[in-house]
Amino acid sequence: MLRPLAKAGAGRRGEGARDVGGTPTKRRRCGEPGRPSVGLLAPPVAGSETAHAVVAHDPGADIQATGGRTAVARRKKLTMQVTETLSDGLKRELAVVVPAADLDAKLSTYLAEMSGKARINGFRPGKVPAAHLKKLYGRQAMVEIVNEVVGETIRQAVADRSEKPAMQPDIEVGEPGMEKVLEGQTDLAFTMRYEVLPEIVVGDVASIAVEEPFVEVSDEEVDAEVKRLADSMRPFEAKEGAAADGDKVTIDFVGKLDGEPFENGSAEGADLVLGSNQFIPGFEEQLVGTSVGDEKVVSLSFPEEYPAKHLAGKAATFDVKVTAVQAPGDVPIDDALATRVGLSTLDELKEAIRQQVGQRYKAASRQKVKRALLDALDAMHPIETPEKLVESEFEAIWRQLMADMERQGRSFTDEETTEEKAREEYKGIAARRVRLGLVLSKVGEDANVEVSDEEVQGALRDRLRQFPGREQEVIDFYRKNPTAIASLKGPLYEEKVVDHLLGKAQVTRKPVTKEELFADAEDDEAAVG
Repeated sequence: MLRPLAKAGAGRRGEGARDVGGTPTKRRRCGEPGRPSVGLLAPPVAGSETAHAVVAHDPGADIQATGGRTAVARRKKLTMQVTETLSDGLKRELAVVVPAADLDAKLSTYLAEMSGKARINGFRPGKVPAAHLKKLYGRQAMVEIVNEVVGETIRQAVADRSEKPAMQPDIEVGEPGMEKVLEGQTDLAFTMRYEVLPEIVVGDVASIAVEEPFVEVSDEEVDAEVKRLADSMRPFEAKEGAAADGDKVTIDFVGKLDGEPFENGSAEGADLVLGSNQFIPGFEEQLVGTSVGDEKVVSLSFPEEYPAKHLAGKAATFDVKVTAVQAPGDVPIDDALATRVGLSTLDELKEAIRQQVGQRYKAASRQKVKRALLDALDAMHPIETPEKLVESEFEAIWRQLMADMERQGRSFTDEETTEEKAREEYKGIAARRVRLGLVLSKVGEDANVEVSDEEVQGALRDRLRQFPGREQEVIDFYRKNPTAIASLKGPLYEEKVVDHLLGKAQVTRKPVTKEELFADAEDDEAAVG
């Protein structure tokens, strides 16, 4: 599928493609969507009202919020007539009628409450006639009452039917229209359309068999990492004569296609260690043997798989001027090297590197086993998904895809596909996300999985570390945005549910090579949460 484009000269790894969606192809593309904006797997926490949340929420809360005043204190079961006009799969349609007399009674109560508080010129406090208040504020009050009543009606209707709407119901007011209702001349009649969450019976998780690949960190790999660290810290000193492999050269260069400079193809004072493979193949080799002051035209072709499609496979030249040549010094691999990175001994450094590499392997292994688990779980639960929930998820994915492609200057032609095919592909991903979100939420609900405040605070601390110097700004953002907190809680909840499932499934550890462990890593990352 389409994936984010790595920066020119950078690695090819995807950018944060984390979700419970699938990857129907293994082709590397730009713009892989990230996790749903608020998380399909948010745990059922009161007050978590999000468009993509699969847990049931109060469908009338958004409308009720416009009511204000003392609505809760006055609330009682409404007198209303509810007629089911459609029940097709997950789709529901209800015709609702609230008598005009009930609306008028609520208006009278509203005005009576207001009369004791209103301050109007020409009247003593608490002595404003109800008729005068109705003349001044009747329409405004009725708008508020109708909003309130619609919200209460939605809640009451779905509660009476023991249903869980997937999203906020759509409301359509019928004839003779809202004006007559606000004037108190007719009943409030409207149609509410919504989809319900499907009933889910979790399958036999104990029958799921998955393999958990693992790689042991070898002494040779630790030694190689230590050497890499030492090489990165070695000093360079100016040298006379020609540059050799391993030397650092400082260069100015201008890249050209067909004799014309291309965008982002030039630099001044760029440091390059020859043999480090920092630049595209063929560039560094042609600078071996150059000296300070030399000017050289480097001719080569960009790799066919180069991330920037407008350069991929193209023949190019680089006008290069060497401004400095430096030879590397030696960095002994001993306790002194360890002290330079804040440790005491070389043994401590090796153990720290072993742990670091092990964590990287562990994370890759987790992605593999989680992908296998989710694939099995998806196959086990071919449930119907609410169309509007899938549409909402698809729209979020597509918006991010379009933004990524615009930023990277990519097109569907560059990705050897069409918009129509891409839409079909991502609609399948959206459906998988929703389906797995529903199933995992049900598993978590049945297993009483919870995320503690301490765990959320830990996730917030991790988030703060990503924005050094802006900690207070980030804290204020999460404090003011409850859905942002839900986005922190969602991944934690998902991982705890996955842990619960892995504890019940048949998991077999399987030794693999490092290459096997990281094969198709982007697809694994895109397919899990």
